[in-house]
Amino acid sequence: MTERNSFKRLVRARMEKTGESYTAAHDALRVEEAPASGPSEFERQVGNLVARGYPKLAGLGEAEFRERLAPLAGPAAALGQPDGDGSDGRVPYALVVGRDLVDPERAAGLVERRGKRATLTMLEAGELERWTPVDGVATPAEDAYLVADVDTGRATLDVTPNDALAELPAGRSPLTIDEGIAVLTHHPEALQMNACFYTLGSRRGDKRVLALWLSKGAPKLGWCWAGNPHTWLGTASCSARVGGS
Repeated sequence: MTERNSFKRLVRARMEKTGESYTAAHDALRVEEAPASGPSEFERQVGNLVARGYPKLAGLGEAEFRERLAPLAGPAAALGQPDGDGSDGRVPYALVVGRDLVDPERAAGLVERRGKRATLTMLEAGELERWTPVDGVATPAEDAYLVADVDTGRATLDVTPNDALAELPAGRSPLTIDEGIAVLTHHPEALQMNACFYTLGSRRGDKRVLALWLSKGAPKLGWCWAGNPHTWLGTASCSARVGGS
């Protein structure tokens, strides 16, 4: 996906649905408020990051950390509340903290599912930093952004990463490893036994691809060969990446 601020796509979609002008649709999406019945999904995700120690890892106080994420509240409200825990492999969005703020390896170590912390396997210390977005995958140049309409790829289980990437539907983009970590940070149940996922949006110039899976109930982050299929791995994707500017 080459558009750096996909919020514009959300505005255009609302214009088509409601007939509003661009300005009216833009402003409506920005000011939508969370349901009065409780905290918004965005507030939950920000609180989750704070509870896991992200402000300290970013070298910021809690107030400053929250302030940096605040511009994403409006776009997040437009993306809606989840109607489940992500165990069906679909989530409306996940809040991604960029690696300029938090190292992805340290972020991966904070992923927790049912009391079990994630670990890296088959990767050397510091190696994760060398896995960067592939051509055609443009992430917002901001401290944090939203990865929207996430599908962990249940329909592509047992399809090689090479084939799955080539057959990705128009308008969808493979998740980067940073985005995969973010999805599991906020929606750990998106990872299910025999239904785990590749993050094909990040590569380091060889035949390997990164994946997130379960081993004895614990999340694992490691690599597989791009030409080999696995019955328990699909290709995760999103429909948009949304910044706050």
